Amino acid sequence: MVEDITGFQEIINMIEERRHNAYRKVNEEMIFLYWDIGKYVTEKIKQDNWGSKTVENLAAYIKNKYPTLKGFNRAGIYRMKQFYETYCEFPEIVSTLLRQINWSNHVEILSKVKTIEAKKFYIALSIKEQYSARELSRQIRSGYYERYMISKNAPFSQKLLINETEIPNSRFLDIYSFEFLNLPLEHSEKDFRKAIMVNFKKFILEIGKSFTFIGEEYRIQVGGEDFYIDLLFYNRDLSCLVAFELKIGAFAPEYISKMDFYLEALDRQVKKEHENPSVGIILCTNRNKEVVKYSMNRSMSPTLVSEYQVKLIDTKILEHKLKEIKEYVEESKMVD
Repeated sequence: MVEDITGFQEIINMIEERRHNAYRKVNEEMIFLYWDIGKYVTEKIKQDNWGSKTVENLAAYIKNKYPTLKGFNRAGIYRMKQFYETYCEFPEIVSTLLRQINWSNHVEILSKVKTIEAKKFYIALSIKEQYSARELSRQIRSGYYERYMISKNAPFSQKLLINETEIPNSRFLDIYSFEFLNLPLEHSEKDFRKAIMVNFKKFILEIGKSFTFIGEEYRIQVGGEDFYIDLLFYNRDLSCLVAFELKIGAFAPEYISKMDFYLEALDRQVKKEHENPSVGIILCTNRNKEVVKYSMNRSMSPTLVSEYQVKLIDTKILEHKLKEIKEYVEESKMVD
């Protein structure tokens, strides 16, 4: 008698679903516990003049009651206080976002992210991408928020990601950081492509987990001739094929016509009827914006030209650029 293993898998699916739901519920309760403790300590400091010694005594008391309980030392309790004080004036975050990521991710955001706008961004991004604390830490160190906000495909909004229809990390960036490839400043296009394949998980973290890999040096045939796209992906959020061309120097106008050719071939031969037109991403080490503008002015294909860096970008430079954009937006509002 042949056993019905399909039924077995359904049981496994039930188990995994309940385990996930149980973990999510436990996480929600822990987050609200830390919130309530943070609120209590904040109010006691204001009303009853609790000082650092009182908080130390509280930590010692908890340790005596629960010797194996972690996270309730003096530093941990003050972190809960910071947690409450950071978000207590933003009910839309408290009601919809805070409970959806774990405490380790909250600690990363609280300790490493400066503005409330950036904190909202990283919370929403963590929810969408299901980041581990290590993955989230990398995104913060690489200045992902600042790079996202200064990209032309991400219009600036002070209310970013709160009740926003756009999904975080479904847009393309003007600047990508590939420090994890460990490439020297002088490298070939082949070195670039091979380094991506070796560090593929980290590459997906940078471009977005909605990307599904299709092929390296993906072959298309036109007129009996073979042509090869460096990297081909499918983006689930955008429902389209995405072709990446890797260039190690400055942007050149002829890259656009080559990408137009690739996208036309993909749309005719590979794209399914229900999918959106294919998108092209040309990655260059640098680009002259005026040259890019002129090159793309007559092109009808959805192609973007982005810079990439093989070293971590100084976040102070990114913060300064973002500040300039904010000031420009505010000045434009005043003129209007």
